[in-house]
Amino acid sequence: MKKIVIVDDEPNIVMTLEYTFKKHNFEVYIARDGSEALEILESVIPDVVMLDIMMPKVDGYQTLKLIKENNKLRNTKVVFLTAKNKDSDIEKGLKLGADRYLTKPFSVKKIVSEINELISS
Repeated sequence: MKKIVIVDDEPNIVMTLEYTFKKHNFEVYIARDGSEALEILESVIPDVVMLDIMMPKVDGYQTLKLIKENNKLRNTKVVFLTAKNKDSDIEKGLKLGADRYLTKPFSVKKIVSEINELISS
């Protein structure tokens, strides 16, 4: 079973994504911020991490940096899903090592398609 860690502090988004990915046969783990995500990632090596940028405690940029610095996690696929949609934001996210950069509001169908494509590549 494919594993995904959803890292977002917005309950409605988490609920929507959790439901969607479970329906598509993913094992889903939830974190409300970057520090919680890093705790989960210590024990679960997922196929993909879906990561918001603007979160309390540890933001998405810092979380991505820590994932890429960790030998166990550095090859984990990371997708930003964020409201930050300026070209400079997208460029920064991809430069830091995100595999995809998706913006809110989002299409559930597009997200599932992007994640499946990313995992199978």
